[in-house]
Amino acid sequence: MVSRHLCSRIVKQFCLIQTNTFLKTSSNAAYYRLTQGYFHSWPENRTRPQWLRPSLQCRQTRLYSADSGNAQRKAGNAQRDQSIATPQLLTKLFPQTAVENVEDEARQEKQRKQEEDEKKEKESSWKRMKFGFVFFGFSVSAFCVYSVWIFGAPDRDAEGNLIEDEFTGLPTFQQYCKRMWKSMTYYQKMIQEPSREKLLPDPLKYPYAQPPYTVVLEMKDVLVHPDWTYQTGWRFKKRPGVDKFLETLAANFEIVVFTADQGMTVFPILDALDPRGYIMYRLVRDATHFVDGHHVKNLDNLNRDLSKVIVVDWDPNSTKLHPENTLNIPRWTGNDDDSGLFDLMALLVTIATTEVEDVRDVMTYYKSFDNPLAKFRENQRLLAEQLAEQEREEKQRNLPAVQRWRPSFLGGGR
Repeated sequence: MVSRHLCSRIVKQFCLIQTNTFLKTSSNAAYYRLTQGYFHSWPENRTRPQWLRPSLQCRQTRLYSADSGNAQRKAGNAQRDQSIATPQLLTKLFPQTAVENVEDEARQEKQRKQEEDEKKEKESSWKRMKFGFVFFGFSVSAFCVYSVWIFGAPDRDAEGNLIEDEFTGLPTFQQYCKRMWKSMTYYQKMIQEPSREKLLPDPLKYPYAQPPYTVVLEMKDVLVHPDWTYQTGWRFKKRPGVDKFLETLAANFEIVVFTADQGMTVFPILDALDPRGYIMYRLVRDATHFVDGHHVKNLDNLNRDLSKVIVVDWDPNSTKLHPENTLNIPRWTGNDDDSGLFDLMALLVTIATTEVEDVRDVMTYYKSFDNPLAKFRENQRLLAEQLAEQEREEKQRNLPAVQRWRPSFLGGGR
């Protein structure tokens, strides 16, 4: 009697636990079949206990009411923790009743936590980004206010009194803004435009002798070649024939070195390169125009007649404002067997001795060739052959007729 009563209580508790478990994990129809199957498995020769019948009816009624509305689902959410812990207890007491989807629920719970962590991380990142935007905007605003205050302030004399300018009569805010704009454009002009309008002084007047032509030379890779090593650092190699070149041109040309390098680098090199002073003027970076990322030599500021100006350079970008005055020669790379300066000297001396009226015509002709100096050498060779042929014909023409037609076996002409 005791054992039957104890067995009935165990079966009742098992039925209640099984009902709660499958209410959360299975459909209502499956639960009903499982419950009915359980009671059908009760022995036929034994009567069912009275306490089981109300329990079954109550469970079935609660099950059907859960399908009809949302109230039962809300109430079932409160038992989630118990439904998660119940399968573990059933697994220990009744291994055959273990729920197969426990691992799926654990995986879903882990995924839900990961999604929550990612959401929190995104919210934190967005907060940091908003703080960065606010800080950046505040910094830019502070910098703009500071710039207006510094660059827009009026000038003062030695005693601290304000100096009136063209903006004094305007409202205070406009005064500061216009002065700041003027200061910014002034510094922009200092960078992009030459430091002065006339790069060279006016030509010399009589009785002083002014050379008829002006040759503007690039220093780097035309007169010298820079070289750098770990042992020696920067060194500048003098091009073969540079001394003879400068000495020869000084008779008919005003020699000007115009380069985009800094003066602190150029002046010591030219002092060592030209101890006799054949180079009359030296122009460095502050005399160039900054156009499209290049320091350009603007000959309009040279204060010379452009029909008598020749620019020798290897970089077309440096002279793109006046290509008709430019003689682009190959870049010297430091080889000792170079003879480019001798060919250049011969070309320039030829221009000076023939007294060319406008050198731009000659420069335009040689500009169509990749190597103007090689073309000039070829022209010189052809000219020498023509002169030799003319001289030979002139000698033949001046000989007596008898000597011109004397047979070769009689000795030929003298």
